[in-house]
Amino acid sequence: MIIGVPKEIKNNENRVALNPAGAKELVKRGHTVYVQHTAGEGSGFTDAMYEEAGATILPTIEGTYAAAEMIIKVKEPIEPEYKLIKEDQLIFTYFHFASHEPLTKAMVDSKAVCLAYETVEKTDRSLPLLVPMSEVAGRMAVQKGANYLEKPLGGKGILLGGVPGTLPAKVIILGGGVVGTQAAWMAAGLGADVTIMDVSLPRMRYLSDVMPKNVKTMMSNEFNIRKMIKEADLIVGAVLIPGAKAPHLITRDMLKEMQPGTVLVDVAVDQGGCIETCKPTTHQDPTYVIDDVVHYCVANMPGAVPYTSTIALTNATLPYAIQLADKGWKKAALENPELVPGLNVIKGDIVYKAVADAFDMPYVPVDKYLEEELVNS
Repeated sequence: MIIGVPKEIKNNENRVALNPAGAKELVKRGHTVYVQHTAGEGSGFTDAMYEEAGATILPTIEGTYAAAEMIIKVKEPIEPEYKLIKEDQLIFTYFHFASHEPLTKAMVDSKAVCLAYETVEKTDRSLPLLVPMSEVAGRMAVQKGANYLEKPLGGKGILLGGVPGTLPAKVIILGGGVVGTQAAWMAAGLGADVTIMDVSLPRMRYLSDVMPKNVKTMMSNEFNIRKMIKEADLIVGAVLIPGAKAPHLITRDMLKEMQPGTVLVDVAVDQGGCIETCKPTTHQDPTYVIDDVVHYCVANMPGAVPYTSTIALTNATLPYAIQLADKGWKKAALENPELVPGLNVIKGDIVYKAVADAFDMPYVPVDKYLEEELVNS
């Protein structure tokens, strides 16, 4: 298969979808890998490193898309890329369709095959391609939140862990999944007073067992959230409903109940955000203030640590990329059920129900395409 790795053009996105080690593994299996000139530089990987791994460097993004049967990316295509995507081309990347109607319609119109990292799902309901970036984002959420608690940046002027004789900051984490767990470890390690709020009692029992003593758990509901936010210093939104838009757990009116200088970090921004006043920001302009509450809503947080993120992402995606390249997407999906929920849009049809429901668009079960493959084979 011919595989293309374009340079990411989203604002301040320095990650690349495939590191040289990953490129080498694909080339070893007889595949052709085209990497756009300087695609890896932001992550510390030079064109020469890719060439040494057996990849071919192409000068432009247009040439990379035109040459490839499968495009491997990090972030969803943005508007300048829409016209570059070809019919039947396989696009393997993070899409987060349910929060972005123009992207969804563009991919439907392209008649490409869109396989989303974030909805590839194991039999235990875990999301193996979302986990590495969720781990990065969860840890970064606290790192950034601690920074913006500083007074010159709009915060309360509180040191997250305090010092002897002063109380540590109160950190509320909405969601006890991968992002929430990593955020809790980070905040606890810095000495904060941490509360994880979740709706699953089994998950909270587990977290109570493994977390240090400065981490508590609490049932997530509107009453408890309203109670906790009144004294919170940092609130991390870490809610995920796979493939669907995140629910608003912090509503507009709740900001009035928070103290001035409270910091909100919404890691769920890619899926529409779990904070109603959340809107996507960039590393270039990461925050805004509403009702004296600081909002940090960067949609590609791991892009700020691209070396770590690129290696972590390639480690997770490469086994699936190899299957897709070796077998084609239909056969790979039939032989590996984990790939089936990753299929979101196929040749003009939305085949992931949560995405179709988000925009009241027609839904076509993915079985239509997989059954065709069974018949043809």
